[in-house]
Amino acid sequence: MVNVRERRSTPTGAEREAREVFRQAEAKEALTDYAKAQKAFHENRERLKAERLAREAEAAGRTKAD
Repeated sequence: MVNVRERRSTPTGAEREAREVFRQAEAKEALTDYAKAQKAFHENRERLKAERLAREAEAAGRTKAD
């Protein structure tokens, strides 16, 4: 006797559709996570850049005052 699972190796239409929906949801979540990481990276980079420019301006002001 053949097991039903062994006989049917191709997914049904409903299974394919469900996989596609889950795949799209996972891809959207991954892109959302990626976008959040990119936004945090750029915000941190801009903050560090502003701090560096402020330090450089302060140092330039001190050398002119001397």
